[in-house]
Amino acid sequence: MAIVEKTAVSGTRTTWQRIYARRLTISDLLVIVVSVVGAQLIRFGSTSPGVELNPERGLSLTLSYYSLSLLLILGWMLALHVFDTRDSKVIGTGPLEYKLIVDTTIRVFGILAILSLVFKSDIARGYLLIAFPAGLFLLLLSRWTWRKWLHQQRKQGLFMHRTVVVGEHEKLLHVTSRVTKDSFAGFEIVAAVTSPSEYESIGTNLGPVYDYSQILDALDETGADTIILTSSDVLSPKKMRRLGWALEDRNVELVVAPALTDIAGPRIHTRPISGLPLLHIEYPKLAGRQYFSKRVFDILGSLALILVLSPVLVGVALAVKLTSPGPVMYRQERIGLNGQPFKMLKFRSMIPNADSQLAALLAQQGTADKPLFKVENDPRITPVGRFIRKYSLDELPQLFNALSGSMSLVGPRPQVEAEVALYDQWAHRRLLMKPGLTGLWQVSGRSNLDWEDAIRLDLYYVENWSMVNDLILLYRTVKTVIRPDGAH
Repeated sequence: MAIVEKTAVSGTRTTWQRIYARRLTISDLLVIVVSVVGAQLIRFGSTSPGVELNPERGLSLTLSYYSLSLLLILGWMLALHVFDTRDSKVIGTGPLEYKLIVDTTIRVFGILAILSLVFKSDIARGYLLIAFPAGLFLLLLSRWTWRKWLHQQRKQGLFMHRTVVVGEHEKLLHVTSRVTKDSFAGFEIVAAVTSPSEYESIGTNLGPVYDYSQILDALDETGADTIILTSSDVLSPKKMRRLGWALEDRNVELVVAPALTDIAGPRIHTRPISGLPLLHIEYPKLAGRQYFSKRVFDILGSLALILVLSPVLVGVALAVKLTSPGPVMYRQERIGLNGQPFKMLKFRSMIPNADSQLAALLAQQGTADKPLFKVENDPRITPVGRFIRKYSLDELPQLFNALSGSMSLVGPRPQVEAEVALYDQWAHRRLLMKPGLTGLWQVSGRSNLDWEDAIRLDLYYVENWSMVNDLILLYRTVKTVIRPDGAH
């Protein structure tokens, strides 16, 4: 019996996934038509020459580019549908939707190239060289725009998965805290299911609380369309199988949340054995060619950024030198790869000898014993320093750290020795990678984050590093610098 009174949901529940997928279909069609027809018009103008098929065997057939464009449009749209690029499980968050778009587009044009060889046809390269990149770019841009629109809707509580979470107390609360923290994922917790002995510890902030025997009641009375199942000894394999059948009848999506957390998708592989889905978890790859490629990227990227931003570097240096006494650069010892100290460069944003005043100011505001705490309304910061800190311009000299190899363009937050001394056993794993100019911490709230969240984000980066994620974080960094949040 539930601990709170529940009201049945009246009316027919709209399947928003279908509505959203229909909008994506229309958008994809418009983009592909514009790309393919535009490529034809740019390459051939109003004329439409033909493509000869298999001319060497005496069965020559000419296909006009109007017909070829129509076949390409239909094939491209069919492929986007077949490879589930509009599936509700991939839209909204994560890179999988974009990856599917790229893979599908490459397959479509790869098949077109193979058919061209088989039929010994000579499709104009200019036509393909326009249609392929234009279509791919516009598809990604269109999906990104729709995703931003979906995020805005979800901020208002629309286009959400009405979700019931099932499991034991500790695991249930852990999963719900992670799910609700990411509002863009679209999970709205409307009820919880656990054992009667744990009702009081769950509380009512997750909605009504039900017993394991009332899972279907919870779905029917709350109008839920999704169930998240954490591990629970109460639900035997036989009960799980029956629950799956009942969910299928109700068209309710079943999501299983394993006890593993902070593991990115590419490290997880499913291997079914005798009907039992086993999860294989790869260990993070922190050496070899992956590190070599990261180092090459750091050298080329930092060199390019130094050249492009050289006027900014000179301008900030002059502003610091001309507006306050003291050196232009501030060198602070931080802890880097494998616990080795290094001198991190910054443009000076404070008065000289500012470090000697830090302890007194932290004690004054009552945060002397807390890591990551900074002085609010710090009187040591100069007017120019306040500006360059807001837009992270004081961090630009660290490009030379990245070039020399003591830092990376993307990596964990570089911390001082006193902060490293507070690490537990597992937090030292963040020192397995070079610290970065930017990273998950910098684009996820910066000084607004507490110590535990900052360490968790850095560990997640180390455990799930990839070049693709580095590029995404660099892109997010640009957005964060333009619209700063949490910089002191």
